[in-house]
Amino acid sequence: MLAVVTENPGSGHPRDHLVRELSLLDASMLVVASVIGAGIFFTPGQVAELLPAPGWIMAAWTTGAILSLAGALANAELGAMFPRAGGDYVYLREAFHPVAGFLVGWLSFFAIYAGTVAALASALAEGLGERLGWGNGAILGCALGVTVATSAVNYVSVRWGARANNFTSALKILALVAFVALGPFTGAGDTARLWAVAEPGAITALNFGQALSPILFTYLGWNASVYVASEIRSPSRNVPRSLFLGLGICAGIYLAVNAVYLYALPMESLMGAADTGTAAGLALFGEWAGNWVGIFVLISVLGTLNATVLVGPRIAYAMSLDGLFPGGVDRVHSVYGTPSTAIVIQGLAAVGLLLVLRSFPAVLEFTVFAIVLATMADVLALYRLRAKQPDRPRPYRAWGYPWVPGLYLVANFAIAVAMLVGNPKECLISFGLLVAGLPFYFFFVAGRRAKGEYAQPRNPDGDEITEMEPPGR
Repeated sequence: MLAVVTENPGSGHPRDHLVRELSLLDASMLVVASVIGAGIFFTPGQVAELLPAPGWIMAAWTTGAILSLAGALANAELGAMFPRAGGDYVYLREAFHPVAGFLVGWLSFFAIYAGTVAALASALAEGLGERLGWGNGAILGCALGVTVATSAVNYVSVRWGARANNFTSALKILALVAFVALGPFTGAGDTARLWAVAEPGAITALNFGQALSPILFTYLGWNASVYVASEIRSPSRNVPRSLFLGLGICAGIYLAVNAVYLYALPMESLMGAADTGTAAGLALFGEWAGNWVGIFVLISVLGTLNATVLVGPRIAYAMSLDGLFPGGVDRVHSVYGTPSTAIVIQGLAAVGLLLVLRSFPAVLEFTVFAIVLATMADVLALYRLRAKQPDRPRPYRAWGYPWVPGLYLVANFAIAVAMLVGNPKECLISFGLLVAGLPFYFFFVAGRRAKGEYAQPRNPDGDEITEMEPPGR
């Protein structure tokens, strides 16, 4: 007979066997490692091409930081309320219906995290290929190889994965602070470039919205800690703190680095630059320093790839805990203590995306549109839960509610429209993947019913009653 237990508000899933071993530092550095990667080196050229004026460029990067902070405020409340693995899958399931949670979890796992793994692996391989003179086949092979290798590392250890993130995050922070601090003292740039004005008509609202696409990709990862909340110590306190601390560090660095880029490079050189970090390093410090910047870029991308591989599998793991993913994906390795099957599935999904889309820009647009949809859904869940569960304990309450979340929704809707107009193919792939999840949801629900399980039963107080381990597990 299937045993049931009542889950107390704020507790973890009773079938979650992952261990709470991540500290505030670990969680904050996971955000930093997830955020600071390829974007700050590869996307500023795309932004400059759309917004060829320093003031508009800095405004767009500031807007990206503000939008990310608005999302972080909402996720801080949700993450403290539900300190479980899975992030937005849990929030949408609790706020609306299991099908809403499943579809957002499905999109987050396959499009956002598997897509980001593919994008980062592609960027790393393209960077190596450019320096070593590789052809397209060798670049694709490298991207596939690094995806498999990082998945294998995270398969065997959570603790070592966190330590690797802490180390690479500290390295990124120190290197970028040194770049920002020393760059202006070389005298190789021109401060007048910071105040240049765009030609009349060069900046449009559509361009601004499209420029936010690569910027939001560069900020991707600000919510990384909510997905591993079931492994964070004192999550009601440390999940919100990790979001704000990690995002604050990243936003400050991004704005300072972009100012140095504008100082180092004339606008015509910045526009469309494939590797802005290396170009600025060459301009400011000479050839030897430019080469070191290029090496650091690749190390930084590898660090973010590792963090993304660590975080993403927790979504599939959480869905499997509720019987909404193939059996066995909720398995925790008996020796390594990792969600091993979920890690393998994410790796295979990323490999598939690499084989289909192949290039970094294509994967970028595919991923960012999915991010916009998922984060909008998170904020809608915040509104719904305030009305649906007003008495549920909230260790943290989102600042600026309801106005700040509302502005976040409006801004992200405008960005989604701009992206859909500018890059319809990749955006429609994300939407198609969301819809494609429906038959899988009904398949999993039918399987649960056949086994005598029930989706999301609740007790009279409104708290979820979660099934304990089914027979034969």
